Amino acid sequence: MGEMGLRARKKQRMYQDVSDIAVRLFLERGFDAVSVAEVAAAAGISKPTLFRYFPAKEDLVLHRIADHEAEAARVVAGAGDPVDALRRHFLAGLERRDPVTGLNDNPEVLAFHTLLYGTPALVARAYAHLERSETALAGALGGGLDARLAAGQIVAVQRILAQENWRRVAAGERIEEVEPDAVRAAERAFRRLAEGLPDLKGRMRLG
Repeated sequence: MGEMGLRARKKQRMYQDVSDIAVRLFLERGFDAVSVAEVAAAAGISKPTLFRYFPAKEDLVLHRIADHEAEAARVVAGAGDPVDALRRHFLAGLERRDPVTGLNDNPEVLAFHTLLYGTPALVARAYAHLERSETALAGALGGGLDARLAAGQIVAVQRILAQENWRRVAAGERIEEVEPDAVRAAERAFRRLAEGLPDLKGRMRLG
C-alpha cells in the first residue's frame, strides 16, 4: 500500500509539474505558438511520455480544473436539498475567493483565465469538461432524463456566474466592488433554480 501510495503521488506530481511548465510557456508566448514537443523538452520528458499523461495539448491547461469535474456531484451526494447545498457551496467559494467562482484577482489566476477563455481550442475542450461535470452531477441526482436536464441547468448557472465575476475583475473592477453583486446574483440564480426544479428537494431519484 505504501509503495502504491508513493507511486500515485509521484504520478500526480508529474501531472502537476508538466501542466505548470506548459501553462507558463503558453502564458509567455501564446497557446498556439508553443508546440507539444517544446513542452516535453522543457519538462525533461519525451513527447510520447507527455501524451501518455495528456492525450491532447489542451489537456495540459485543463488539468488545472480537472479536479472540479465531480465537485457538484460530491456536494449533492446525500443532500436532502441539492440546490441549496450547491448554493451554499458556491457562496462559500465566493467568500474564500475560490478561483473557480471567478472572484479572484490574483494576477496568475487572471492570466490563466484569460488564456483559457481567450483561446478557441481551449474553450472547445472546456465543453468536454462541462459535459463530464453534468454527467457526474446527473448520476448523483439519480440518473434519467430529468436528472440530466437539471444537471445541465445547474452547471450552466455556475459557469455563467463565474464568467461574469471573472469578466468584471479582469476589466479592472475591485474585488470589494464585485463581491456584493456576485453574492446577490448567486442567491437570485439558485433561488430560480430551486423554483424551477422543485422535484429535486428531498429526493435523489428523478424520472
